[in-house]
Amino acid sequence: MIFGYARVSTKTQARDGNSLDAQQAALTAAGAEKIYTDTFTGTKMDRPEWDRLRAQLRRGDVLIVTRLDRLARSVSQASGLITEMIDEGITINVLNLGILSNDSVNTL
Repeated sequence: MIFGYARVSTKTQARDGNSLDAQQAALTAAGAEKIYTDTFTGTKMDRPEWDRLRAQLRRGDVLIVTRLDRLARSVSQASGLITEMIDEGITINVLNLGILSNDSVNTL
């Protein structure tokens, strides 16, 4: 299945092009079949909808996010999370970066 994840820290992020509506539109256009959204700080990985999504992800699934900072607060945090998911056979598509997977060739 193809999942999407959108997150804003505050409602004011809409002016920065990070609104939930803008993210959801981009995720839908990229093929997301089910989208989870959080209005929650990126400083914590325990986020209600993220936790629900993470529990659903299985080998062969695809996770789409619009930007890396929507998934995690820092590169090191994102790296650990992405490595964990790739090791589980989940493909991550970061729309402004490319596709990350354990295939021998990636688009990133």
